[in-house]
Amino acid sequence: MNGREENVKNVYKIQKMDRIIDKRVLLVDDIFTTGATLNECSKLLKQAGAEKVDIFTIAKD
Repeated sequence: MNGREENVKNVYKIQKMDRIIDKRVLLVDDIFTTGATLNECSKLLKQAGAEKVDIFTIAKD
């Protein structure tokens, strides 16, 4: 696990899981560097019951 992955581990929480179950979610991030933030968030959403998680980024570092 690299430093960025460690920085985002267990940082994000889903407040209202009932809004996620069986939904398709689009994560939007301004810059994709290592992908650690998007990976952590998408993992959480899938664990909460999201049907599908897609990712859109504006730029790649």
